Amino acid sequence: MSTEDHKWYVVRCFSGHEKKVREFLAQETVEMGLEEKISEILIPTETVVEIRGGKKRTREKNFFPGYILVNALYDDSVNNLISNAPSVIGFLKTDKDSKRPAPLRQDEVDRILGHVNHNKEVAATGGHIEIPYRVGDIIKVIDGPFKDFDGTVEEIYPDKLKLRVLVSIFGRKTPVEVDVNQVEADA
Repeated sequence: MSTEDHKWYVVRCFSGHEKKVREFLAQETVEMGLEEKISEILIPTETVVEIRGGKKRTREKNFFPGYILVNALYDDSVNNLISNAPSVIGFLKTDKDSKRPAPLRQDEVDRILGHVNHNKEVAATGGHIEIPYRVGDIIKVIDGPFKDFDGTVEEIYPDKLKLRVLVSIFGRKTPVEVDVNQVEADA
């Protein structure tokens, strides 16, 4: 049996339980001999690099909290396995009266899988940096030659992890460039 007949379905689960559900379904698929009917279980995620407290850390961010994608040949055995799994609410259906879930359209699948693959490539090359500041934010410089100066974020350079900040020096607003880890949000 080929996987060409398989379609992608959306399964609703408790938010934060996606990995647990995926592991359970993968294990049960093998135990019940449904490997030919369920070919892939996917949690769409992206790798995000954040800078908090001057430290760079990487974490997985879920695109769709509370949802997982299952590539399967839908039938009663697949429906029973997924619907009776712990922490699963059920298949996402297009209307309340429908007995069968509607598979995702191919353009939706391509968009989601393309986004996931793009983010895997970005993560392999160092990750996407999430800078917690926006233009117009009031910040305090905590390190460097402008330590203890307050300023306003004027421009953000995510590729260089730098900010252009307007600080008041001798009563004049002066633009200075600082590293993201040299500032903190002014409380």
